[in-house]
Amino acid sequence: MTLTAPRTEEAASTRPPRPAPRRTARRTGSAWTPWLYLLPALAVLGGLLVYPLYQLGLISFLEYTQAQVSGGRPTSFRGLGNYTALFSDPQFRQVLLATVLFAAACVVATLAVGCALAVLLTRVRALPRLALMLAALGAWATPAVTGSTVWVFLFDPDHGPVNRILGLGDFSWTYGRHSAFALVLMEVVWCSFPFVMVTVYAGIKAVPTEVLEAAALDGASQWRTWRSVTAPMLRPILVVVTIQSVIWDFKIFTQIYVMTGGGGIAGQNLILNVYAYQKAFASSEYSLGAAIGVVMLLILLAVTLVHLRLVRRQGEEP
Repeated sequence: MTLTAPRTEEAASTRPPRPAPRRTARRTGSAWTPWLYLLPALAVLGGLLVYPLYQLGLISFLEYTQAQVSGGRPTSFRGLGNYTALFSDPQFRQVLLATVLFAAACVVATLAVGCALAVLLTRVRALPRLALMLAALGAWATPAVTGSTVWVFLFDPDHGPVNRILGLGDFSWTYGRHSAFALVLMEVVWCSFPFVMVTVYAGIKAVPTEVLEAAALDGASQWRTWRSVTAPMLRPILVVVTIQSVIWDFKIFTQIYVMTGGGGIAGQNLILNVYAYQKAFASSEYSLGAAIGVVMLLILLAVTLVHLRLVRRQGEEP
């Protein structure tokens, strides 16, 4: 027995170590697997999105007008000249401010109407709820051109029924700057609130009933329950619909162009999308139109990055 133990210890000490399991290769392969699945979609998006954005940015640094398009003059590189001319133009600054204020008003009104109707859906019975849902989805599915044309007819000073009902006579909604913006705002809210309503309604239905019953037992009113209980639990959903509404309302084109006749009298209802269209195609200043497009792209990219950061932060919260 005294001779066996040392031999066993010696054999154990001289035994070659076992190779470590190959986990690095597996982890590396699993890390690249999602990108392999996304590769076809990324290739399609690269062809449909990256190349047009490259062309947009390239034209914004060139002198590119109708003379260059027809071949009468050579294309020249201007660098930041188009952007300098753009930001030194007082009309561009006025249009940018009007776009920001108009988009903010549309977002606030859309959220208010959508949230109010979402709460209403939880209070009414099945048949009125179904009717309201169908009406909202009908407004949501209506094309922007069709909806804008219908709203222009409804508020027409000669044949529209709204002025007759309100007793406004031949008042023209599209003549004044503020009344025209208000008319377009109502149409934008009409076609945008269903998304907010359906999303918030789904979030409200997901709130545990025990929490709402506890608030009712504590004597909280409906407004206090919404502000202190329901709204904090719906914060992720409200953030998503707010950012989406900001992106949609900031790049509105059809409603303004159709309802105000291309930007209103003397361009009083211009926003960035319509202003870029006028610069690029009406004035044949394609480089300035491209520069406006790049400015809008950067603004919306900043909003999107804020959106992604908020969504990621909410996903990390317990």
